[in-house]
Amino acid sequence: MSKRSRFAAFFAVLGAIIAIGVVLTVATRPGVVSAAAHPGTYAISAGQDACGAGWGSPSHAHVPGGEQSFTVTNGTIAGIEVYLQAVTSGKVYLDLEGLGTGAHAKARVTLGSGRYRFVCLPADADAVRGPTVTVGAAPPTAQLTPGIVPVTRNDLIPAAKAYGDWVGSRIPVLRQQVATLGDDAAEGDLAAARCDWLTAHETYETLGAAYGAFGDLDTAINGTPAPGLTATTDPDLTGFHRVEAELWSGASAADISASIVPLSTAVDQLGAAFSDAEIDPQDIGLRAHEIVENAIQFELTGATDAGSGTELATIDANLTGAGQALLPLAGILTSRYDDLGATTASLAAAKTLVESFRTADGGWLPLAQLSRSDRERLDAALDATVELLAPVAAICDIRREA
Repeated sequence: MSKRSRFAAFFAVLGAIIAIGVVLTVATRPGVVSAAAHPGTYAISAGQDACGAGWGSPSHAHVPGGEQSFTVTNGTIAGIEVYLQAVTSGKVYLDLEGLGTGAHAKARVTLGSGRYRFVCLPADADAVRGPTVTVGAAPPTAQLTPGIVPVTRNDLIPAAKAYGDWVGSRIPVLRQQVATLGDDAAEGDLAAARCDWLTAHETYETLGAAYGAFGDLDTAINGTPAPGLTATTDPDLTGFHRVEAELWSGASAADISASIVPLSTAVDQLGAAFSDAEIDPQDIGLRAHEIVENAIQFELTGATDAGSGTELATIDANLTGAGQALLPLAGILTSRYDDLGATTASLAAAKTLVESFRTADGGWLPLAQLSRSDRERLDAALDATVELLAPVAAICDIRREA
């Protein structure tokens, strides 16, 4: 199984539920809900006929700024999505997705002065805009909930195309690198083959945001052993990690060459298939976060090492891959994410730290040779980068125009 596929479902859910500075709890069954009778607490109806009712009623046309507590109830016979949106800027301060019929969602936001409204988005109908509510100034000490302008699929399509073009330009390079690996192994030059393997594997590890478009070929190229097995004992394992295990365990040149054949075949198939593949526009922002998260989960723990001790080289390639995924999103994120500059700086700083562990001959220190303090510094740098990339996934979660 590819290490990426294990977390794909988790991060797909993460991108859908990350709230924009909101505490959110969704009830799973209908019932009677009443809001507490004190300022800032409201029972809100969500539906095509009564979107936002309970906050935008005449008695609540003007409300004080600060924390607002909502219990939103879906009164329709189908699922619905609900926004709390600023009227002028279009920024969304609350996004409740997949609210089932009769279900309730409790949420809190802290709003400053402005004009806001609920927007209800039934699955198969046009958006319904609720009445406008004027919110007063928040207390000076209040920490306001940040809002973001929704990102649509059309916004992300150019970024997905630009990223896909870059990936497409790297696949021929990968094919040539794997071909060189095969040639050197066939000639019995295993020292050169080890260098070739690392070069090709690093190239593949930069392509992380496209793995979803690779389908089963990702597992064939870069899969890891089944639970309880190793790269040498899993009979179904093919790809880089099978070859790695044999190159660094003293296997014969003939055996190594035989294991390179399915890797080469899968890479060739990828070259043919990717020209017709499409990268899901939502994947790019999501995968930028996932790439670094996986580097922490798998590489920094040594879980995927099959004998080469090149975990740091893989982490370096992963950071390059995350940067490449972030690059085409710059136009979208510049006006939506205040920490974009800090995010790119964190990626660069983490990469500089990783590359400080290169050896004098251009190789890489094995992860096991790092001191405890170096491991802690590296873990802290990657954790900081993951934290900064997490909002990118939330911001680039595709939303409907309201």
